[in-house]
Amino acid sequence: MSEPEPSPPPGSRASGVLPAEAGEIAAAYAFPGPALDLGALLWDGQCRPEARIRVPLGMLGRHGLVAGATGTGKTKILQLIAEQLSANGVPVFLADIKGDVSGISAPGEGGDKAMARAAQVGQEWRAAAFPCEFHSLGGIGPGIPVRATVTDFGPVLLSKVLQLNRTQEQSLGLIFHYADSKGLELVDLKDLRAVVAFLVSDTGKAELKNIGGLSTATAGVILRSITALEQQGAGDFFGEPAFDTSELLRTAPDGRGLVSVLELAAVQDRPQLFSTFLMWLLADLFGELPEVGDLDKPKLVFFLDEAHLLFSGASKAFLEAITQTVRLIRSKGVGVFFVTQNAKDVPADVLAQLGNRVQHAMRAFTPDDAKALKATVRTFPKSAYDLEEVLTSLGIGEAVVTVLSETGAPTPVAATRLRAPQSLMGPVDAAVLDRAVTSSALYPRYAQAVDRESAYEKLTAEQQAAEAAALGAAREAEEARAAAEAAKAAARTPRREEDESVVGQVMGSGLFTSLARSVGTQLGREISRSLFGTARRRR
Repeated sequence: MSEPEPSPPPGSRASGVLPAEAGEIAAAYAFPGPALDLGALLWDGQCRPEARIRVPLGMLGRHGLVAGATGTGKTKILQLIAEQLSANGVPVFLADIKGDVSGISAPGEGGDKAMARAAQVGQEWRAAAFPCEFHSLGGIGPGIPVRATVTDFGPVLLSKVLQLNRTQEQSLGLIFHYADSKGLELVDLKDLRAVVAFLVSDTGKAELKNIGGLSTATAGVILRSITALEQQGAGDFFGEPAFDTSELLRTAPDGRGLVSVLELAAVQDRPQLFSTFLMWLLADLFGELPEVGDLDKPKLVFFLDEAHLLFSGASKAFLEAITQTVRLIRSKGVGVFFVTQNAKDVPADVLAQLGNRVQHAMRAFTPDDAKALKATVRTFPKSAYDLEEVLTSLGIGEAVVTVLSETGAPTPVAATRLRAPQSLMGPVDAAVLDRAVTSSALYPRYAQAVDRESAYEKLTAEQQAAEAAALGAAREAEEARAAAEAAKAAARTPRREEDESVVGQVMGSGLFTSLARSVGTQLGREISRSLFGTARRRR
């Protein structure tokens, strides 16, 4: 007598013949080449483990979007994709906003929920850890410090951080232009402050006169914004040694891709700053990497978390820079995934570049929510699902997926129950994290900040030299004036002695004696006035 077939796991059902529409969807994800497993198809409320939902490895370089409401599982899908990319030899960059992604460096603990999920989606779950490097912005929080010089950061990104308007952004561009042309290295914020202050001083005003100048009011706004940024602790982010973004492209000795985790929990209250800093990392990679065209697998996949903060209040120049970077960096072997709560947070020109979509549950509690839901549905290919209903009924760890096939065509929309990550779904112990940081080969290279001679020191030295020269010139002028006065005094002395001898002779003559009685009183008064200065006024 044969044993009875095991009962299907909760939320699942035994494998069988798929309905026609579900079969068409499953066939569209059955790629013959290397691919990452995302999960299993959801159809009519049932999970179909025989219908695997996958994304071709080579198409991860065509960018993507992971969106959904808070708590729907966005972080876990990032962890799942990062694990499989690493296993396939692709380096990954992840931003850890809440401090819970560090678990990717440690094996998972399994547990009833993880094992139940694995059974539902047909996953052979095994605990695994992945090679990681941990970084932090400027050394704030645990991690190898990531710093950038102000010059490297550039005026467009810095204007975003300083929250400058368009006019102020253009003025900041002039300041950078001047510093570059004069060899004034803008390493940290005090360098930038020194250059701004110089250009509105009496000495420096003429430097920018021919190209528009810098108004005192605009300079004041920039200086106040720099001060506010420093008060937030951002001064530590700018400086040297500047981080070499090629460090993100490394693989581990066993051939797996290195997962670089940027720990942002210590600065999560400054989202505009860290989101812009992430954009700098990407822009720097774009500037440094050579063109490679389409590859069998990406050189790096970069996850930009809290992406909506990049675009909120962004200037036209900033948006154009992002759009151009996303459009062109694909040919350099880098895939970019934007992670946000709603697809409408991403500008249309950027969204059009994102070929892979993972959309978690959406809420429709308000009219604005309902409007956003309808707008999101319109961004997906035509579907066999009622997407408005599906998107509001998805559970945690479930998503609507569409990716680019190996031919570059979008796949049909697939409601998917996602696989469970193999690594730890939570943070590692703080002591373990600290040991991982200090034992890294990168730690001696970047741990200690360096403050070399740059714009601040050069301008300070020039100012001190100018002050010393002015003081010397004033002293020489005073000495020359004193010498001239002495020469005049010396020239007057013989004449006075000669005059006094003549007066004595006259006073002793008989004529003077005979006249003295009649005019003595008045003559005495006139001589006295002359001795007190009347003569000097005439001279």
